[in-house]
Amino acid sequence: METALQRADEVQLSVEDATAADLARVAHMCGVAVEAGATVVGLPDAAGHMLPAGYAAFVAEVRRRCPGLERVTLSVHCHDDLGLAVAGSLAAVEAGADQVECTVNGIGEHAGNTSLEELVVALRVRADHYDVATGVDTTRIAAVSRLVAQRSGYVVQPNKAIVGANAFAHEAGIHQDGMLKDERTYQIVDPSDVGVRMTLPLGKHSGRHAFAMACAERGIHVSGEELNTAFRKFKALADFGGAVPIDAVFEEVTA
Repeated sequence: METALQRADEVQLSVEDATAADLARVAHMCGVAVEAGATVVGLPDAAGHMLPAGYAAFVAEVRRRCPGLERVTLSVHCHDDLGLAVAGSLAAVEAGADQVECTVNGIGEHAGNTSLEELVVALRVRADHYDVATGVDTTRIAAVSRLVAQRSGYVVQPNKAIVGANAFAHEAGIHQDGMLKDERTYQIVDPSDVGVRMTLPLGKHSGRHAFAMACAERGIHVSGEELNTAFRKFKALADFGGAVPIDAVFEEVTA
């Protein structure tokens, strides 16, 4: 530790797989690390087996048993083996964690780590509950996500929260109608806050309102029976699956 402190301003000691170890020994090791001069102490859930409430209780109890942690940065590190890395990290923040170790797109060992974009946006959207600030420029999240996906070769699943291609896409007719009336109806995050825009893809579940708007955006203004006919043709094409180009609908109508 002495050598590390001579070479770096920040020195972190993490208790590897802390959640699987004896709690008393974990607290003792944390105390030793603090006294030796560590500036950051980490409590990883390296196997990703902790439930959020259990992880929060663990962090709180280690803090209680090791008062010296108040003088350093307490860091948490979760793996996503049960799909609970973000939830566990948020629970740890409530329990007093100062730092969360996370990765863009949630990439990492085995099932991955806490997803940076999900954690940051959750803390921002629910600032009323957490009352913490990360300092992250969220408008760059989408661009960074794309860059990491490109360079790492790990494709982001379309339905991934925040950065997935479908995260702000609304195809269902009732959703599209609600979104056209008020975007807050089915959307708790402003897409522009994370560097993307909302889309209303036309598919088998789309409604008449969204279809008419898509037509108007292409300079095709239809109403009344003409709209009804075009919409029926659109629905028939959509039943085959996939997106339906507006031009294809009107080629069918006029054929």
